[in-house]
Amino acid sequence: MFVAVYPADPTQPLIAALLAAGYQPVPIDDVDALDQRVPEGGWTAAVVEVTADLGRALAVAGKITEQYSLPALLLIDRTMTADIIGEIGFADFVLSPVDRTELRVRLGRLHSSSPVQADDDIIHFRDLQLNTATYQALVGGAPRDLTFMEYELLRFLVENPGRVWSRDQILSKVWGYDYFGGSRTVDVHVRRLRAKLGEERSSWITTVRSVGYRFG
Repeated sequence: MFVAVYPADPTQPLIAALLAAGYQPVPIDDVDALDQRVPEGGWTAAVVEVTADLGRALAVAGKITEQYSLPALLLIDRTMTADIIGEIGFADFVLSPVDRTELRVRLGRLHSSSPVQADDDIIHFRDLQLNTATYQALVGGAPRDLTFMEYELLRFLVENPGRVWSRDQILSKVWGYDYFGGSRTVDVHVRRLRAKLGEERSSWITTVRSVGYRFG
């Protein structure tokens, strides 16, 4: 499986991580090289390593995504996470120093979701996108790292907007009738979801006093 890597002089830890994950890295110095160096079997994904110029890297990732329909994974420093909020054109990101297991998992998810999923697999609410095929959540184009139950709760709320749901109803609908945990579980997961959605979007989940929650 061949992965295009930009820029053409990637760091050694990235190359080592890709090889360890079972991918063959192919450094490129220009997006047009994707046409010129297509490997047998085609490209699996692209990794854009951000070393200094974040704006340039985002532009490259966007061009790769738009012109070649190839999922682009950003490798960024932890200090850059706030700067990519609201940016589009990349499919996911990992933090440096790169963790080999995380890189393998995220590339595997991108690979399994290519080509782009059909619209039937995508649930939209404003600038929120939930991909029910890959369990990916995007807010403003930026990935959100949700646990399985956080994702399931958010999906349930998005699919049932406007109605007030009691905590017990949410427990039975999302966790199932066999779940023996208390209703506080719902409160904890709602609090985590609000934090991950961000301050501007946390109000999408409204607390209805003495009853439960409403979405939208």
